[in-house]
Amino acid sequence: MDMHTVVVGTSGTTAEDVVAVARHGARVELSAAAVEALAAARLIVDALAAKPEPVYGVSTGFGALASRHISPELRAQLQRNIVRSHAAGMGPRVEREVVRALMFLRLKTVASGHTGVRPEVARTMADVLNAGITPVVHEYGSLGCSGDLAPLSHCALTLMGEGDAEGPDGTVRPAGELLAAHGIAPVELREKEGLALLNGTDGMLGMLVMALADLKNLYTSADITAALSLEALLGTDKVLAPELHAIRPHPGQGVSADNMLRVLAGSGLTGHHQDDAPRVQDAYSVRCAPQVNGAGRDTMDYAAVVAGRELASSVDNPVVLRGGTSRSSEAENEGGRVESNGNFHGAPVAYVLDFLAIVAADLGSICERRTDRLLDKNRSHGLPPFLADDAGVDSGLMIAQYTQAALVSEMKRLAVPASADSIPSSAMQEDHVSMGWSAARKLRTAVDNLARIVAVELYAATRAVEIRAAQGLTPAPASRAAVDALRAAGAEGPGPDRFLAPDLAAADTFVREGRLVAAVEPVTGPLA
Repeated sequence: MDMHTVVVGTSGTTAEDVVAVARHGARVELSAAAVEALAAARLIVDALAAKPEPVYGVSTGFGALASRHISPELRAQLQRNIVRSHAAGMGPRVEREVVRALMFLRLKTVASGHTGVRPEVARTMADVLNAGITPVVHEYGSLGCSGDLAPLSHCALTLMGEGDAEGPDGTVRPAGELLAAHGIAPVELREKEGLALLNGTDGMLGMLVMALADLKNLYTSADITAALSLEALLGTDKVLAPELHAIRPHPGQGVSADNMLRVLAGSGLTGHHQDDAPRVQDAYSVRCAPQVNGAGRDTMDYAAVVAGRELASSVDNPVVLRGGTSRSSEAENEGGRVESNGNFHGAPVAYVLDFLAIVAADLGSICERRTDRLLDKNRSHGLPPFLADDAGVDSGLMIAQYTQAALVSEMKRLAVPASADSIPSSAMQEDHVSMGWSAARKLRTAVDNLARIVAVELYAATRAVEIRAAQGLTPAPASRAAVDALRAAGAEGPGPDRFLAPDLAAADTFVREGRLVAAVEPVTGPLA
C-alpha cells in the first residue's frame, strides 16, 4: 500500500487524489474542518428529528414511500432497512479500484457537512478504506439516478458489518469478520444516515476520473504510433507544420501535431512519398491523424471540466444547508435546514462518459486503418505483404489485424450512448434516469480495448520501421528508441512466423503502463 495520505476536507477532492486512493492504496484522513462540519450538520438533523413535522429522509420513508411518517422508535430500523433492501446488485463483481473510488468519493461528500452524517460514521468509512477492505459490489443495480444506489448500498452494508467484502489479502469473507479482524466497530445508523450513504454519483464519477487518466496516456501513445506509421509508410511530415494547425486553432489538434513532429524529428524516412509511386497526398488515416486525435483530446478536456465540477460537489438528497431560510425548505431549524433537490441526477457525468466512448472508438478506428495500410502491399509503398518474412510461407501480421479489427468493431458497439436511454422506476416517482453507471461500465471496456488496438498498431509500425531500416533508410531517433524499448519488453521484431499472442500481450502491457511514452520522451522532450 502507498503510504501517501489524502486529507479529506469540506470542499471536494481532486482527480489525482481519487486515483491515489483507488489504485495506489493511499491512506485517507478527515481534516479537522471536516469533522467540525459533520458535527454541525448533525446537530441540525437531530433537532429536526425531534420535531413532530415529517422531514424527508429523516422521519419519512423513501422514494415512492416518502409519504409515510416514521415514528422515532422505527427510524434506526428504517435506515438499516434501506441499506439492506437497496443492496440488490447482481452479476459479476466490479473491480477493486472502482469500489475504492466509490467509497472515497462518498466519503468526500459526507465530509462536506451537507449530509447530516455523524463524524463517527465518516471515520469508519476512512478506516475501512485504510484497512484495505473492499465491499463486494456487483455489475448491475444502478440506473444512475438517485445516485448509484445498489453499488453504494453494498458499500454501506459493509460499514454495518453485513454482506461480503474482500480483505487486503484478496480473500472474500463476511464483512463482520473483516471489520473485527481490523478492530473496526460496525456502525449503528441513525436518522438520515442510511440514505446519505447511498445517494450519489460516486461510482460513475470514479470511473470517469480513472478513464481520463488512462486516456491521457493512450492519446499520447496514439500520437506516437501515428508518427511511426507515417514514417514507415514514407509519408510526409509537412502536414504537421505548426502554421497549418494555427489556422484551425482547435487546441488538441495542435498538440497532437506537435507530438508527431517531435517523434519524427531527424527521420530519414519522411519526404520519400514521391520516390517510387508518386502521391499527391497521404491517405486520410495518416494525414488527418492530428485532427482526429486532437478532437478526442478536446473532448477529454471538456470531460475533465465536468469531472472537476462533480469532484467539488456535495451530492445527496435531501441536503443539509447551514444558516438562512428558504420558502421552498422542507424543514428548518435554527442554524440550518434540510432541502430536497435533484442534484443526484447523473446526466452531466453520463453525457461525457458517452462522449469519451465515441472518441475512443474513432481513435481505435483510425489506428486500425493505418495498421491495415502497413500490411497491404498495394498501399504500403514497398513493404512486404503483411510484413511477413517470406510471404506465402509466412502469414506475418495478417491475423493480428483481424484481432485489431474485431476490437474496433466492439468499440463501435460500445460507442452507442447509454445516456440516450431512460427507464422509469420506483412506481414512476423516478421516471427519468441517466444510465450513467452503464455508460461508465462500457467506457471501461472501451478504454481497455483501445489500449490493445494502439498496441497492435505499435507492433506493426515498429516492425515496418525496422524493415525500412534494413532497406537502408534511417528512422528518427525517437522511433529507434520506441523500437528498442518494445523489443526489450519482450515483443520481438521481424522474422519468420512465431506464436504471436505473447508479442501482442507484451506490446499491450508496454502501452497501457505508459512505457511507450516514457521510451521516446528522453529524445523528444515531454509530450503532451
